[in-house]
Amino acid sequence: MIKIFPNTAELSQAAAQVFTQTARQAVQENGRFAVALTGGSSPRQLYQLLAQAPYREQVPWEQTLVFWGDERWVPLSDERSNARMAFQTLLDQVPVPQDQIFPMWGEGSPDQFAHVYEKTLRKQLGPAARFDLVLLGMGDDGHTASLFPRTAVLQERERLVQAYFLEAQNMHRITLTAPCLNQARKIVFMTFGEKKAPALYEVLEGERNSAQYPAQLIQPERGEVLWLVDEAAANKLSST
Repeated sequence: MIKIFPNTAELSQAAAQVFTQTARQAVQENGRFAVALTGGSSPRQLYQLLAQAPYREQVPWEQTLVFWGDERWVPLSDERSNARMAFQTLLDQVPVPQDQIFPMWGEGSPDQFAHVYEKTLRKQLGPAARFDLVLLGMGDDGHTASLFPRTAVLQERERLVQAYFLEAQNMHRITLTAPCLNQARKIVFMTFGEKKAPALYEVLEGERNSAQYPAQLIQPERGEVLWLVDEAAANKLSST
């Protein structure tokens, strides 16, 4: 499903409503709400909204488990850390228990930690590691999470979490894999800005080419995908 908004403020408010509704429903049905956060610029407004009334009071934070969809392999104190941004804008402002927050950073090598994170997912969420909600953005090149074009991680079929060295950025990345993301009950893409328009068109309406546009890999069999986009990003879509 695609929903188009005139600006990022309305888009972020819609995302906040989805977040709170999904959280309450998950706790009602399963006793807990498991969410994977995203980084980049897309979720900043959303996180700020969730940290304030009325949304802050609508989320069952004490029953919430917080993970990340991907991360740069940098300490939590690094400005480039997705987790740092989420703590500053959201997690430090709400009563989610600290032992229910699982940043993608720890001891050992990136690959060793990826195995640890996968074990954590299975322990906390069960063998299938099924999230109630996954938040995702999409880059100008069609990547999502740390699933970048023409990288080997796009071929992963079994592992839930993988780390690798991204040559283009000269750094390690750690990411949930497509098989893991596609287990989610609900996936919300937040995409805005004119620069995203060409890739958004290719992902949603172009030919199948997931090696070039990895966001095409996100097709859950038992879940829902919701695209929240602004008019600038949607200007090449036939539905506009």
